[in-house]
Amino acid sequence: MPIVFARSTTIHAHPSYIDAGIRHVRDTVMPTLADIEGCLGMSLLIDRGSGRCIATSSWRDDESMRASEGAVRTLRDEAARIFHGTTEVSRWEIAVMHRDHHSDRGAWCRVTWIRTEPAHMDRGVDLWKMGELPKVEELDGFCSASLMIDRASGRGVSSMTFDSAEAIERHRERLDGIRAAVVREAGAEILDTCEFELAIAHLHVPEMA
Repeated sequence: MPIVFARSTTIHAHPSYIDAGIRHVRDTVMPTLADIEGCLGMSLLIDRGSGRCIATSSWRDDESMRASEGAVRTLRDEAARIFHGTTEVSRWEIAVMHRDHHSDRGAWCRVTWIRTEPAHMDRGVDLWKMGELPKVEELDGFCSASLMIDRASGRGVSSMTFDSAEAIERHRERLDGIRAAVVREAGAEILDTCEFELAIAHLHVPEMA
């Protein structure tokens, strides 16, 4: 199976400019990315309370992602201006992508950042795929899940998408328990967890479960 890559830009936006930023990403960034060789699509996560937004673009291979750096830097600088915020960039290998069904308007994502020893990364991916994903998939309202990794640093980020914020709230205790068991068995450390409104869902990554 070919490896798909992703570039995530975290935008620390001014909350007052989030809606303008969403329009800019939808009307300008997405069409421009679509014309860049190797780009598969993008998504945008929004936390209106803190202003934290994450735009992720998916790429057919590492070469395509690296070749796009200049063009994407220009897009990123303009988006930061529209959002009235600062940006941080991360690059990932998409290790797992699984969909039960496509998300509709109102979907929310629960995102968790973790770290483990780089040498233990493959074991951690297997534990997430076989231990966490099947249990989360059983919960009503589940849409999709992804796991992205950075092998060099031992960092990873998982995203669980549900039909609504209410669905996440309903399953919060269960989700916490499932995650804790897998993190403990993997010998990993949770760095952060945040819940986001899924403003744009066009990542277009094939099933990789």
